[in-house]
Amino acid sequence: MQIGILGPLAVTGAVAGARLRALLIALALEPGQVVSMSRLIDGVWAQDPPAKASNALQVLVSRLRKADLPIESQPAGYRLALDPDEVDATRFERLVTAARSADDATKSRLLREALGLWRGPALQDVADEEFFQPRITRLNELRLTAIEDRAEAELRLGEDPTAKLTALMADNPLRERMAGALMRALAASGRANEALTVYETTREALAEQLGADPSPELSALHTSILRAEQRPKTNIRTGLTTFVGRGDDVSQVRKLVGDHRLTTLTGLGGTGKTRMAIEVARTLLDQTPDGVWLAEFAPVTAGDDLAQVVLGTVGLREGALIPKGEPIDRLTAAMSTRNALLVLDNCEHVIDAAAALAERLLGECPRLRILATSREPLNITGEALWPVEPLALPPDNSDIGTAMSSDAVRLLSDRASAMRPGFVVDEQTVEDVVRICRALDGMPLALELAAVRLRTMTPAQVASRLDDRFQLLTGGSRVALPRHQTLRAMVDWSWELLSDRERAVLRRFAVFSGGATLEAAEQVCGGDVLAELADKSLLVPGERYQMLETIKAYCLEKLAEAGELGQTRQAHAKYFLGLVETADPGLRGTDQLTWLARLTADHDNINAALRNAIAIGAAQTAAQLAATAGWYWWLSSHQEEGVDLTTAALALPGADEETRAAAYAVAALLSLAGNVDANQATEFLAEAQRFAGHQESRYPLLRLVWHVHHVISGTGPAAEPDKDPWVEAATRLQRAAIRLSMGHRHAEVESDLDAAVSGFHVIGDRWGYAFALTNLASLVAWRGDIAAAITHHEQAVQAAAELGANEDMVLSWIQLAQLRWQLGDTAACTTALTQAEREAAKLGVPSAQATVAYGKAEVMRWAGDLDAVRNLLAKAEVLARHVSINWGIRVAVAGQQGYLHAEQGDLDAARERHAFALDMVLGTPNSILIAHIVVGIADLALRQGKPAESARLLAAADAIRGTPDLSHPDARRVKEQARAALGEQLFTEAAQRGRNAAPSDLPEIAKATLG
Repeated sequence: MQIGILGPLAVTGAVAGARLRALLIALALEPGQVVSMSRLIDGVWAQDPPAKASNALQVLVSRLRKADLPIESQPAGYRLALDPDEVDATRFERLVTAARSADDATKSRLLREALGLWRGPALQDVADEEFFQPRITRLNELRLTAIEDRAEAELRLGEDPTAKLTALMADNPLRERMAGALMRALAASGRANEALTVYETTREALAEQLGADPSPELSALHTSILRAEQRPKTNIRTGLTTFVGRGDDVSQVRKLVGDHRLTTLTGLGGTGKTRMAIEVARTLLDQTPDGVWLAEFAPVTAGDDLAQVVLGTVGLREGALIPKGEPIDRLTAAMSTRNALLVLDNCEHVIDAAAALAERLLGECPRLRILATSREPLNITGEALWPVEPLALPPDNSDIGTAMSSDAVRLLSDRASAMRPGFVVDEQTVEDVVRICRALDGMPLALELAAVRLRTMTPAQVASRLDDRFQLLTGGSRVALPRHQTLRAMVDWSWELLSDRERAVLRRFAVFSGGATLEAAEQVCGGDVLAELADKSLLVPGERYQMLETIKAYCLEKLAEAGELGQTRQAHAKYFLGLVETADPGLRGTDQLTWLARLTADHDNINAALRNAIAIGAAQTAAQLAATAGWYWWLSSHQEEGVDLTTAALALPGADEETRAAAYAVAALLSLAGNVDANQATEFLAEAQRFAGHQESRYPLLRLVWHVHHVISGTGPAAEPDKDPWVEAATRLQRAAIRLSMGHRHAEVESDLDAAVSGFHVIGDRWGYAFALTNLASLVAWRGDIAAAITHHEQAVQAAAELGANEDMVLSWIQLAQLRWQLGDTAACTTALTQAEREAAKLGVPSAQATVAYGKAEVMRWAGDLDAVRNLLAKAEVLARHVSINWGIRVAVAGQQGYLHAEQGDLDAARERHAFALDMVLGTPNSILIAHIVVGIADLALRQGKPAESARLLAAADAIRGTPDLSHPDARRVKEQARAALGEQLFTEAAQRGRNAAPSDLPEIAKATLG
């Protein structure tokens, strides 16, 4: 959906009436944000609101919703649920903001797009309303500034904006900046007299209307035109393509060139060093009286005289009026008094000679500055470095707006549209375009080669073939250097410049996933040349060394050619097995955050080590990695991934019995946490139990699982306290959680939870402390102590926040919101819902986002906003399709849909949804969710005119849960209404019929309601 307010209101569907249009415009000015009811009322009715303004506003909102406008109700107001870019004013402001830091070509394009959004006066439908005047004024001023910015950018690009500016100056005679841009444009096109006339006209207008003189800047421009100053000399040619992105980089490098006499742009081949140097140099032409000169060393070979190349560059050949002698002496003499900038391009293959030349020139030519490009520094005293990195990448799963804000996507789009007219990044192509950009690391040369392929292939076809990128990406410009014509040639050039030792370390580094620390790289790769490789731009330095995907693909080929792939993978697996074995104890104590951060940084390496061990058949290593990485997977919310990897490791025969048992224990625990098939978790538990020495095992999770198994099965001896305080606290917690979900022995559950909270607090395990508190919060909330439950949840989210975003924290924020709503604190409820949405967004997983959607839907249903409920549940239903193990989400959504249909009077639809939810949840070990669904069926029975069945179902829910839930608004409401309908005696008799119900009894008990 698109909404236009830069001119007459434009929107799909009919929005008739001045007030309705005013309301939509007020919401569209802040898309995606909650606008308070008071502001909306002011915007619609100004100083004359109706007596029941809130009700009248709600009527208008309903009319907009009928026009298919996505308006959500919030406790504090209303929200237009659109991407900000779907409103032209917001898109206009974003484009103008983006243009400020862009290079001139990009700035011109962005501002052209932004100004093209205007169809007439801003907010034309409410142009006379006082409430909207500040926004109208701001938009108009921003439009004029954008026009001026675009004109100045076009002028620098050699375009002629005089026609547009001449027309605008007639309506804006006091805008000095616009007058200056018009004067420059006229002077540049040889119309100096007209430029001087513009100055006089502006001077007279300022004097007559403001009693002021022109600014010093405009006066200086006037003087400059009078003197007809000439531009400096240069041999830099006009670019054949636009320069995309990197506006901030150009500004920063300009500053370096101004502050330092030698600045070197470093980076891997293909990152765009030469192009950036040229763009920077071009911006310095006006500030360099004796010229800006580009000396290209790419064609030079070892032994060639670089000074002679530079002499030819600046036009100082034999016969020039300078002393005769050696080229370096002649060059030094020629440049000794010049205020000039010399660009030395492609120095890496003649690095020593280039360094010597630069040092001599800078030492004897005090007004000379040098901007060099090289894959490694020149290493001269006083050298300033600027690493030219690949272009900014779009996130995975980017929408069009997000993707097009990425420089990498914009470059590919720009070059592809030139190769293939009509090419656009749209809903059909954006996913594959993002895949291409990410797979190619945002490398400009690689993206330009990919654009060549897009001339004859679709983005999907190119993306699917990038596993063989070196065969695919060929066919660069015929006039380009040979090493710029194919991707392989680009990397070959860097490879050939390395020593044998550097090549060995570089190819071995390719086995890492997600980079590596210095210690890990040195142990696995067996070399100490990482700094040298980083200097040569083949590794990215930092706290962790990184390798671009293109270099990694190349080096894996070289590793296989050298016959070292297997042994390097073994070394990699050995190192990370040692790391997780060292970290594992620390994950269960006061150093938990430190070790969790350490392993999280190497998450991809740990998983790759395990996959590699499986691939080479190293059963013992694979099983040990699974057994010791299990608790890390749990804490970092990678349970499903951990189950898959552990199951694959266990498929290999050959590991010792205890390690296999510990790996089965990991699979069992992760399965229980990940909501997988309960039967699968039981099978894993049974396999873990086969090891006879579990109570004395060196693996804490194996000892924990032994206790969990006996709680679930109800067999075996009474649990003895474990020698490890963490295992003991975890046992108490797991036992409590299992019994809570089974719906019985609540007194023992509370005792276990109190002991777990205390135990984990002493140990310093934030996860255990937070999880125990959330379970304790549920228990006390059922008793009706809402305030205590809120306190427990607040303590839990505070502790869990230190571990980073996780799904348990998302659920805690949702439960906090629901509890605060029950206390009538709508502001705190909104804050908690917002925090839940923020945490879910950080996680980026559909299950967490679905949890927020249906949890928020429940709150909105209690608040009576059924439109919002419908939209939220539809969103949750879509998200659930992207969750492989989604039965819990589907049950919760179906239950909420049942409530929604019942409230709307569609009892047949409500019956179908509740029946679906009950059918899915029966047979699971989750009595809490079962009871929640049964309360919804009780609500349906009441609406069917069957209060006795409703009372029986409520009692059955209490029996399955193990206690009444005094915190459940629906349970309280249904119970009160059923009691009122039946009277106390009949209600008690009806409830007695469900008092001893078990889950297996529910189909019979619910039959009268569900049919």
